[in-house]
Amino acid sequence: MTGLIAFREIVLKVHSRCDLACDHCYVYEHADQSWRARPKVISPEVISHTASRLAEHARDHALPSVTVIFHGGEPLLAGTARLRLVCQEFSRALAGIAALDLRIHTNGLQLSTRYLDLFDEFGVRVGISLDGDRAANDRHRRFADGRTSHPLVLAAVALLRSEPYRHLYQGLLCTVDVANDPVAVLDALVELEPPRVDFLLPHATWESPPPRPDGAPDAYARWLLRVFDHWERLGRPVPVRLFESLFSTLRGGPSLTESLGLAPTDLVVVETDGTLEQVDSLKSAFEGAAATGFNVFDHSFDQVAAHPGVRARQLGLAGVSGSCRRCPVVRSCGGGLYTHRYRDGGAAGGDFDNPSVYCTDLRELVDGVEGRTALRETAPQLSDPAELARSQEELTRVLLARLHADLAGDPGWARAWELLDAVERAGDAGVDALDAVLEHPFTRTWVLAALDAARDGGQDGRRDGGRDGGRDGSEAARRLTALAVAAVLRGGLDLPAEVVYRDGEVYLPTLGLLRLGEPGTQGRAALRTTDEGYAVRDGRAEHRFGPAAGDARWQPVRTWSPGPDAAPVALEDLDPYRNCFARPPRLRLGAGEAEEWRGRLDRAWALLHEAVPGFARAAAVGLTTLTPLAGGPRAGGWGEAGRHGPGALGVPYAAGVPETALALLTGRRRARLRALTEVTDLYALDGQWQHPSPWRERPVPVSRLLADVHERVAVEAYRRATRAAEPGAADRIHQALDRLSEAAELTVTGKRLVAELRWELKAVDA
Repeated sequence: MTGLIAFREIVLKVHSRCDLACDHCYVYEHADQSWRARPKVISPEVISHTASRLAEHARDHALPSVTVIFHGGEPLLAGTARLRLVCQEFSRALAGIAALDLRIHTNGLQLSTRYLDLFDEFGVRVGISLDGDRAANDRHRRFADGRTSHPLVLAAVALLRSEPYRHLYQGLLCTVDVANDPVAVLDALVELEPPRVDFLLPHATWESPPPRPDGAPDAYARWLLRVFDHWERLGRPVPVRLFESLFSTLRGGPSLTESLGLAPTDLVVVETDGTLEQVDSLKSAFEGAAATGFNVFDHSFDQVAAHPGVRARQLGLAGVSGSCRRCPVVRSCGGGLYTHRYRDGGAAGGDFDNPSVYCTDLRELVDGVEGRTALRETAPQLSDPAELARSQEELTRVLLARLHADLAGDPGWARAWELLDAVERAGDAGVDALDAVLEHPFTRTWVLAALDAARDGGQDGRRDGGRDGGRDGSEAARRLTALAVAAVLRGGLDLPAEVVYRDGEVYLPTLGLLRLGEPGTQGRAALRTTDEGYAVRDGRAEHRFGPAAGDARWQPVRTWSPGPDAAPVALEDLDPYRNCFARPPRLRLGAGEAEEWRGRLDRAWALLHEAVPGFARAAAVGLTTLTPLAGGPRAGGWGEAGRHGPGALGVPYAAGVPETALALLTGRRRARLRALTEVTDLYALDGQWQHPSPWRERPVPVSRLLADVHERVAVEAYRRATRAAEPGAADRIHQALDRLSEAAELTVTGKRLVAELRWELKAVDA
């Protein structure tokens, strides 16, 4: 079957009865009472068939691992012999197919060394239910005669925490009751040093709503936020899955728990009689809500995966109610647990196409956690250009290291890498010089192109450095050699610096193009620094040349300064990897052309500083390289950020001063946003959600809408200052910002960026 989401987690009911009488238990106290007709203990036949079905499922879907959770009732009532059989059968069936993760969820009352010795043998990790201190635990978790279970649970946890069983301790599961003291509950749980704590909302539906002693619709949120605040004061002493899931989704990552987020369900339940059911919490909704009509004897897990009830919980955003789809926190709350959405429709029947009965709580919880953590969770690269530059250089280094792993077997590459390493070990001068060539934007462009070439060369090419994949390995080695030699020259280092040239020339990144022979020739030449500049030895002859122009064999990278206090910007018309813009770059400019272009850049920059000084100052930050592009300005006159070239900007050479000014402004806005998205998460990438755009006929993803607004705020400021504003342009930007404010995909950092854009537009409107 196509389009199925494989089950990676199996809840195996090994016993259907319990030795406690918890009054909040969904198995015995809620709508579905099917447990009464089921065998008390799982049979060997059900165990064997389930293990075989799981192995078949894992093999067919190439699952690397599967998780089996022993559940009940109380699973320890099945006894050690039956649990040993379960461990043996599943270990045998999954051997050589998928890694097996065995777990048990227990109340702990029966836990003893004989169970723990068995679990140690098979690596079964143990999670224990405990609602906090004695007062909290006794509110619901008692024996049928009313006796407390708390001392016995504490004894079980103490045994689990002792050697040699500590490694089996998985964590504690705590069901929330707002009548309990949240601080006392957390303190009691933390004292037991669990590897993780899970806080669970009590199962409820719109027909059986959760108790709210004060009648407040956000009582559970306020309780959990008090836990959160105390957890923060304690220094987050133990992981709390609920809070970590919110941290993850607010950063744009996945949910870490079934009860929150939009991740599709990948869980199936096997009852003691072999019946295959949906998630167990559905028993809270109505009789038969979890039923599928399938069993392990006659049906495969794929058949269960295709069941409409299962598929309904795999639809992501499309699987929640209309009001939830419009809610900005839907990625974090996911519409709440599927069970908690149930509402009885009377004669028309019931459905789950509703917000959660905890809707207000979930919204307040997500907003509360975000509000408390937004400042420190916001990526520093957003407000600190130096941090953004450091992150970009680190990304280049990471990619270069990955390329080294692919090409380390190539002798030329290995020699160049050794020289690069020597530069970095040559003190501050070497480090600074290496940083300069790695920060060169087209270094990143080259690394990515070389990585693509190594991958395209096939497995053999990756192993031997690209020799079997054509010339890609030697091409990469030549560029790395040139990069290392450029660092040697920049740092004035006493290191051997031999370049490999082809077609009579070699480009030294950030420095210039050196001609060493006639077109079509190739060879090697040694370079070194001198008091006046550089020297090159090709064979027996040595030629000296300076860093500036004036030598027919040497074409230096020209520079331009955007202001007296600004760092020089490279006017890069030499680097062969500058071809990373939407339109082709110009060939090397003549001396007169270069001076003419510098003049236009000077006048354009002066115009920007006169019209929008704040935007102009921001545009200068991080700008390292300008490349002249072929042709005149396109409609709108906007500049181009280089693909994966941080700090690079392409500007049409033939553009006039106003168009060049706008190209500098918009190009830098594009470049800054691109640089941010490369090292931070501004929005989640797990959904193809579309948003209406004031500028485009069709809805667009949040990335496109954010990019449009990010550019147009600056454009609106410039056009107003130059008296060329378009009627209604600001209104359209406001509309887009409003839509972004409601976009669930935005991370904390993305929301902070939108807030900055609002402030920028407010200054324009003032």
